[in-house]
Amino acid sequence: MLTIGLTGGIGSGKSTVAQILGEFGAPILDADKVAHTTYAPGASAYDAVIAAFGAQVVAGNRTIDRKQLGAIVFGNPERLNQLTSIVWPATRESIRRNVAELRASGAKLPIVVEAAILIEANWQPLFDEIWLVRASREQVVTRIESQRGLKPAETEARIRAQLSDEERSKHATLVIQNNGSLDELRELLKTVWAEALKRNG
Repeated sequence: MLTIGLTGGIGSGKSTVAQILGEFGAPILDADKVAHTTYAPGASAYDAVIAAFGAQVVAGNRTIDRKQLGAIVFGNPERLNQLTSIVWPATRESIRRNVAELRASGAKLPIVVEAAILIEANWQPLFDEIWLVRASREQVVTRIESQRGLKPAETEARIRAQLSDEERSKHATLVIQNNGSLDELRELLKTVWAEALKRNG
């Protein structure tokens, strides 16, 4: 039974791909949401985050104040590395456990884990296949402007700050080109999913 890692850069449409695959019946895990659970009170990374960043990141209800934490690590590579070295391994373990629980509860279809930083975090061993969603730079800039209101220069800066699609492609089992309409993407994914079901056995 397949476990698929779904990745892609900003504006590639990977969340849309995950949503459509979910409509086709795939159990979907969102690595971002899983990461947030790792530093909830009592969770595996909670104490380590407080030890690294101090009581200032603890909100009144004992949760980690993500806004406060973000302000500390934003634009500070050293502090960001400190955070990812705590959260990424905890997230990896949590994803592994979630997949095992889904299988134990009877999930037979390919499980899809959406993870923007899959390759940066070295999570490749968790997956049987890695699917990369790509879009042209023009498409990405246009999408991000319409969806998030970012100016092209801001989007370009974000693209430069992340892993390149060329680098991601080296790790991908399958590349999904997403430069067309939503209907075109859905048709493409119907084919891709049908083939995955065959490989799933």
